[in-house]
Amino acid sequence: MKILVVDDEPLARERLLRLLSRLCPDDELLQAGGGREALAMLDANEPDLLLLDIRMPEVDGIEVAALAAQRPAPPAVVFCTAYDEYALQALQHQAVAYLLKPVREAALEQALAGASRVNRLQLASLRDNGEAEAANPEAGRTAVSSTTHRGFESEPVENIRCFIAGQKYVSAISPQRELLLPDTLKDLEEEFAESFVRVHRNALVALRYVQRLEKTDDGQWQAVLADVAVTPAVSRRLLPAVKQRLAQR
Repeated sequence: MKILVVDDEPLARERLLRLLSRLCPDDELLQAGGGREALAMLDANEPDLLLLDIRMPEVDGIEVAALAAQRPAPPAVVFCTAYDEYALQALQHQAVAYLLKPVREAALEQALAGASRVNRLQLASLRDNGEAEAANPEAGRTAVSSTTHRGFESEPVENIRCFIAGQKYVSAISPQRELLLPDTLKDLEEEFAESFVRVHRNALVALRYVQRLEKTDDGQWQAVLADVAVTPAVSRRLLPAVKQRLAQR
């Protein structure tokens, strides 16, 4: 994996490079002293992962992430900053992690694991769908991200069993975790229309993980999903369409 460290502070940059040398000695480590230099290196080196400071002169880390995301095979992004107020913007750019300086080795190691997982998903997408389709900017995300009490977390969409809408947020539920997302259920339904189906006004389920539809003792329908205890309700109005989508899997 090629890793590009972007920070206008030499000491912070060198510290990250030292940590990376210990954690991933076989990876190729690159560095840039600012956003403008980083953008030039995207074309010349095609890194797999960007470790980005946010506050930098001329071109900041958020701008670099936005431009990198437009590439045919965009790199995974980890923000490394001394400021916590940019977490929402980082989420909107689908960052793998949001690390506060001074970056702890354990947190960096976890972020690297997440970046490696995202890159594997991107490669699978290129292999399955063809490079042109994967490069389509209208294509859905391969992972969703959120800030939690443990920090910044990301989950591959292919692991998510369902999206459940609450009063303010939407929960993305997988066997590993539950993430609260700022997206609306309608936006998620449109983005992931190929792999998820709406079963209720407040729920989408992943078609591949629906084991069965079952009727409860009170006459209601619910979707039984693989590897999670959550059983989203299926409305009577949507039941025929849900059965049809399941039959077409």
